Amino acid sequence: MSTPKSKQAAGILERWNGLGLWAKIGVSAVGLIVLLGVAVLVVRWLTSLTAIQDFMTTYPGASELPANAPVGLPAWLGWQHFINTFLILLIIRSGWQVRTTKRPAAHWIRNNKGLIKTPGNPTKISLDLWFHLTLDALWVLNGAIFIVVLFFTGQWMRIVPTSADVFPNAISAGLQYLSLDWPTDDGWVNYNGLQLLTYFITVFIAAPLAIITGLRMSGAWPKNATTLNKIYPIQAARALHFPVMLYFVGFIVIHVTLVLATGALRNLNHMYASSNEVNWWGFGIFAASLVVMAAAWFLAQPLFLRPVASLMGKVTK
Repeated sequence: MSTPKSKQAAGILERWNGLGLWAKIGVSAVGLIVLLGVAVLVVRWLTSLTAIQDFMTTYPGASELPANAPVGLPAWLGWQHFINTFLILLIIRSGWQVRTTKRPAAHWIRNNKGLIKTPGNPTKISLDLWFHLTLDALWVLNGAIFIVVLFFTGQWMRIVPTSADVFPNAISAGLQYLSLDWPTDDGWVNYNGLQLLTYFITVFIAAPLAIITGLRMSGAWPKNATTLNKIYPIQAARALHFPVMLYFVGFIVIHVTLVLATGALRNLNHMYASSNEVNWWGFGIFAASLVVMAAAWFLAQPLFLRPVASLMGKVTK
């Protein structure tokens, strides 16, 4: 027997399902802003308490790095940052199209030629999925190069926790951000605890999750591995893959917002010009990168993808 509360909840759910995509995004954005406003008020009250102030004095927000940690951001890291951003933007775009497009504009079939041949009929996939998988392969390759160079140059010490006090420092930095009394930022030398943990999660947890869940859903996964498929069912991969994409979207939005709000020229010089100076060089390179990414976003449609895909297989309507 339904209660008035259950009927009310059902009515709210029905109205929510009746909203369009952009209406849902708008309502969610308004709700998020309200929640953030409440969180700011609560945290500002908390940081006025003596105990919390003492905690933030003990843990100002950043842990000490090892004595041999490198200082500054080298040029290779700037290039890696651009390539990763370029690829992840198109991966998110193509992944969303794969998820939402019901009638693909074209399909792709791999050429069953060369040294490696697939018995039987080659699998036909949508052109969007071909683009998504191709980008995934390039992203994995770029990530592998990044990890190798990261550990070879010692830059790993800037994004891997080396001390347990990173956790209370991360809490302190989070309180400072939410109270709108933002922590002193010196990303050229050291990230605060919250930045460090976020970068660690993104590089060493979220990225591998995206890879192993995407691989499980791809045609490269062995379909006849009965035991392995029972241990790691495709339903589990599908349940994780989309939330991981949402994590990357959220990370990008927050990351870009803080980069621009905490000293845009200096931060962009760190990321794009490998310099700790405050001038317009980093901004200029960043602006040029936006033009390149906007052009790629525009060109990532069937009209322009068909000729490229046809080099690797057969494209059919």
